[in-house]
Amino acid sequence: MAAAAGNALLDRDGLDALIAALAATGYRVVGPTVRDRAIIYDDIAGVADLPAGWTDEQDGGHYRLKRRADEALFGYVVGPQSWKKFLHPSRLRLWRAERDGDGFAVAAGADPDSRFAFFGVRSCDLHAIAIQDRVLMGGQYVDPHYRARREGVFIVAVNCGEAGGTCFCVSMATGPRAVQGFDLSLTEIADGDGFAYLAETGTDAGAAVLATLPQRPVEPRHRAAADAAIANARDHMGRTLATDGLPDLLMGNLDHPRWDEVAARCLTCGNCTMVCPTCFCTSVEDASDLDGAAAERARRWDSCFTMDFSYIHGGSVRASPKSRYRQWMTHKLATWWDQFDTSGCVGCGRCITWCPVGIDITEEARAIRAAPQGQETP
Repeated sequence: MAAAAGNALLDRDGLDALIAALAATGYRVVGPTVRDRAIIYDDIAGVADLPAGWTDEQDGGHYRLKRRADEALFGYVVGPQSWKKFLHPSRLRLWRAERDGDGFAVAAGADPDSRFAFFGVRSCDLHAIAIQDRVLMGGQYVDPHYRARREGVFIVAVNCGEAGGTCFCVSMATGPRAVQGFDLSLTEIADGDGFAYLAETGTDAGAAVLATLPQRPVEPRHRAAADAAIANARDHMGRTLATDGLPDLLMGNLDHPRWDEVAARCLTCGNCTMVCPTCFCTSVEDASDLDGAAAERARRWDSCFTMDFSYIHGGSVRASPKSRYRQWMTHKLATWWDQFDTSGCVGCGRCITWCPVGIDITEEARAIRAAPQGQETP
């Protein structure tokens, strides 16, 4: 339920109190933290777990953490993981069967016994969650495992104060300011010798939590500083993507020579689909113990870049790297509209950063737009 707009100014003690309040209510609080030289999402217990003083350097096939000159908590953009990790996990046990005398007993896979509270969700990822909601809960066939994880999630969004080298959320109209899909949003602003956090409510649940926290009133200078920070991110996107007429452009150029050029570089490793916050494809696999006493079925992430993904009797439908990359890009930017009435891309730039050879979806679209061939494969 939407709440009347409300705001307050929090300091770091206020953020600690927010995390503690969510945990005390029974939420499993998940947020950004530094591990293995990257900013990932994991359980957090307080502000001390956040990436204070860190930023990231991103470009095609390049990611590095660097120390900042200050102790900002949110002075970075998105890392290799998205919130899909928790809502649509990479491996999910569907059931397990064990021998029981002359018969067997079957146990269904368990869904989480606690609700999630996501802390530090960027606007692009809010849009990604909304897209997955539409894909996995919005049609006739609802994914019950996704629904069990998604329902009741409390979201604390963070507006971006700077953009990354591969970000293009402005092009996709998905950021850098969070406008919906959150319970609370935060904007980090300089305040004296440190930082403060402009908190805004998005739901009644968010307003109720905010009312319990130590806070200060918001002054016009705080609002101006928050607006300036978000404008800075908006004005310094690392990439751009022209989206006008893009679905028709791509589908009208399925035999464009650019597909061969990118295929010559593509390793078909599937990194782009693994880090993408909206990709949802899965496969089902069965496994049994060596003694035959137990067996289980699991669902795992799959990728349209693998040969097996489009395999039918007689071989793979998309046997070449060219056809698999073309399938991914045209689905993401074109035919996704036909299926779900939205683009499948939120401009987070992860696919560019984590591609081992730096293939850039924005550059591929730009090259086709610059020299369209107008030839469509039947």
